[in-house]
Amino acid sequence: MSEYNHRVIEQKWQQFWDEQHTNRVVIDPSKPKYYVLDMFPYPSGAGLHVGHPLGYIASDIYSRYKRLKGFNVLHPMGFDSFGLPAEQYAIQTGQHPALTTEQNITRYIEQLKNLGFSYDWSREVRTSDPAYYKWTQWIFGELFNSWYNNKTDRAEPIGTLTQEFGHRGNGRVDAPCDEDTPLFTAAEWKAMSADEQYRMTLKYRLTYVADATVNWCAGLGSVLSNDEVKDGVSERGGFPVEQKLMRQWMMRITAYAQRLLDGLDTIDWTESLKEQQRNWIGRSVGAMVKFGVEGYPDRTIEVFTTRVDTIYGVTFMVLAPEHELVDQITTEAQKAEIKDYIESTKKRSELDRVSDVKTVSGAFTGAYAINPFNDQKVPIYIADYVLAGYGTGAVMAVPSGDQRDWNFATHFGLPIIPILDGQQNIETEADPTKEGRYINSGIINSLSYAEATPVLIQWMEERNIGKGKVNYRLRDAVFSRQRYWGEPVPVYYKNDENGQPLPYLMPESELPLELPSVDKYLPTETGEPPLGRAEDWKYHGKYDYELSTMPGWAGSSWYWYRYMDAHNSHEFASPEAIDYWRDVDLYLGGTEHATGHLLYSRFWNKFLKDRGYVPEEEPFKKLINQGMIQGRSSFVYRVKGDDYSKPVFVSAGLRAQYEVSALHVDVNIVENDVLDIEKFKATRPDIAGEGAEFILEEGRYLCGVEVEKMSKSKFNVVNPDDIVERYGADTLRLYEMFLGPLEQAKPWNTNGIDGTYRFIRKFWRLFYNDAGQWLVKDEVPTKEELKVLHKTIKKVQEDIESFSFNTAVSAFMVCVNELGTLKCFKKSILTELVVLLSPYAPHITEELYAALGNEPGTLTKATFPVWQQEYVTDDVFEYPIQINGKVRATLSFALDTPPAEVEKAVLANEIVQKWLDGKAPKKVIVVPKRIVNVVL
Repeated sequence: MSEYNHRVIEQKWQQFWDEQHTNRVVIDPSKPKYYVLDMFPYPSGAGLHVGHPLGYIASDIYSRYKRLKGFNVLHPMGFDSFGLPAEQYAIQTGQHPALTTEQNITRYIEQLKNLGFSYDWSREVRTSDPAYYKWTQWIFGELFNSWYNNKTDRAEPIGTLTQEFGHRGNGRVDAPCDEDTPLFTAAEWKAMSADEQYRMTLKYRLTYVADATVNWCAGLGSVLSNDEVKDGVSERGGFPVEQKLMRQWMMRITAYAQRLLDGLDTIDWTESLKEQQRNWIGRSVGAMVKFGVEGYPDRTIEVFTTRVDTIYGVTFMVLAPEHELVDQITTEAQKAEIKDYIESTKKRSELDRVSDVKTVSGAFTGAYAINPFNDQKVPIYIADYVLAGYGTGAVMAVPSGDQRDWNFATHFGLPIIPILDGQQNIETEADPTKEGRYINSGIINSLSYAEATPVLIQWMEERNIGKGKVNYRLRDAVFSRQRYWGEPVPVYYKNDENGQPLPYLMPESELPLELPSVDKYLPTETGEPPLGRAEDWKYHGKYDYELSTMPGWAGSSWYWYRYMDAHNSHEFASPEAIDYWRDVDLYLGGTEHATGHLLYSRFWNKFLKDRGYVPEEEPFKKLINQGMIQGRSSFVYRVKGDDYSKPVFVSAGLRAQYEVSALHVDVNIVENDVLDIEKFKATRPDIAGEGAEFILEEGRYLCGVEVEKMSKSKFNVVNPDDIVERYGADTLRLYEMFLGPLEQAKPWNTNGIDGTYRFIRKFWRLFYNDAGQWLVKDEVPTKEELKVLHKTIKKVQEDIESFSFNTAVSAFMVCVNELGTLKCFKKSILTELVVLLSPYAPHITEELYAALGNEPGTLTKATFPVWQQEYVTDDVFEYPIQINGKVRATLSFALDTPPAEVEKAVLANEIVQKWLDGKAPKKVIVVPKRIVNVVL
């Protein structure tokens, strides 16, 4: 093909790769493995816009590069295909979510293939495929059948726990469990009925049922995660969200809190992302303290504090509005106020509650707690900044030691007791605990902070009113959603001897439990989840199934293992495949998943390792968060006060002369900021009817510009299909990398893509001239040509290894320009350059590699070029010539030129002679391979 026609070339090679299975990969022990993974997308109906492929392009470049370097590369793609958007669409249209999901996936695959990605599509997975979620259900079952042994610091089969119960009871068991778990002996265990024993094990399992405070959205009929709630309403639909106590399946992720922290020190992630996880896990070293409640001798309120030394400054206590004791201890006189406050709290999300540091609100219960150190009564309030699920749901308030407590005390007129000599606010002062000594503070009077803390903890432990403890902010994860379009939980319920339902796990042989048909995708009239609508849907026709489904993060918490062995019907992946691929070497995706997907994935991976199914503790060795490609919005300016039926629009350069309103306009009808007025009228008759007037400048209507997030509402979405059709996939791939550093946000500007397209065509003209004649000759390259090539090889390799893809594109452009100037059409030079460019622009390079006489389709099996030192070492050095401290000229000399000859040549130079103006220099300093300094 003598003419560069990107449409023909790209379709040709994409078809070739499909038919020849070019990107299919198998286990090959003779090669080192490398696993490159993209965070798989949710297939929305909108398809991809040009911002989505950024990370995919980067990962594809790196995958192709590693193959050329001799690695066996696993680079798969799949779809996170369960989720709320498809369900909401089903509710609106009555169409089954599986149908729309299938349509959306088909669209995504078409778009991804059009971009030339080297995915092994034979390994594609979909979380909504029963063949896939069978194993998500199986992992759930393994968690259900496991407990966490703190002594061995790992998860173990539940059988080892019941064995311990039979030998010694649970007195020596050190394990995370429900708070109401009683102590029992081996004899008491053996005296329990089978149902009682089973119920006791439920208190230790890593997945369990419990009452939890959740984000309940009645409008969507479902529990929402924190990131699905914005400003008290659902992100999808804008429905009100309230805090509600509901029976939910939970995951005991808190058992892994310390290991999740420790593991962050072993992986190559950005420090900012690791810090997000550290903050989310929130390790605190402190003490648990039990406060009595006046008038309730059998009740105590337990608090966790990192500053037990401040206990003598406690002047009030705050409970979460959801705390179980609130109803019991609130006095009659305060019940109305407390009830009103609780109702208002339900309308705020947990994130809103903890992040609002300015608002001071609360309500007095009428009850008093008793400080165990001095028997002082302190009033008990409720306030929404305290969460029931974090810590104990109660805080001891020390207004002299904490700003929020100080604000609260000031607002409600509560006392503030100084406890440090000369310090009022020990938390906000610059480390005063190393200076001040305690005053009016009982057993720690005149002690320093370092001396006081162990004394207090020992005093509490001796009296059984508290103990030292490490606490975590991390809470057990809610693992059920009241939705239809999610993985069914493989559990059924059978009543015990007292008629109480107990959850039982379906056997592996009966998995998967598939979603049943329902008449609507809404909750039942009695408030049950949508699965409650399924007719005759019972386990063995007898027992009720769990009606909630798994959350969106279930299927994404292990999917990288399924890619290793995607079609295995007997195991989630074979030991052979897992042993070979082991873990993900490079993972690319967004920072928005820092405390969701990435945390849960690490949790599940550690669990699978504990149980012997996988060999690595951490799933993702290196993680890169690509930046966002922002939209370049275009605006038209409508003159205010005009006749609505005859609107007037003024060009951007003239808008200062009028009072105007800025309106978004579709960027696809704007070119180089010039509006296509006729298309604007045709596509937006609602604001630009036939009578619309346009005030132009120099005969054109120029739009205003602003960089914003790319979204349909801003009319700034650019479809990659349009770019590929006009410029080609290779141009799009190069341009997105050229926009800037991978990790940084950058604006999209379609106007700028012309430069990249010109580069592609200039590259083509190293092989064919404008008349279509083949230019390549099998001649020996010159030293200068080899230098251009090998400098480029060195630069591109260094840039790819450091993920500096943008500077590598610049290096390609410089190289092609220099080879063009040299009129270099040498086969050996151009063959190396084709291989070098192939990870970035795979279609054009496949075409040219074949044209160079290589067997078609063998480019992916080529070897990445090796740069040689002799060609990248400069023979000359360009010296800056300073005269009295200012650079006035530059002169080139051979590297072996003696300093005396350099000095002689410099003084003889015309430019230097001009600045000397006939004067003899006082001194000439020649610093070899650095600078020449002439001092007058």
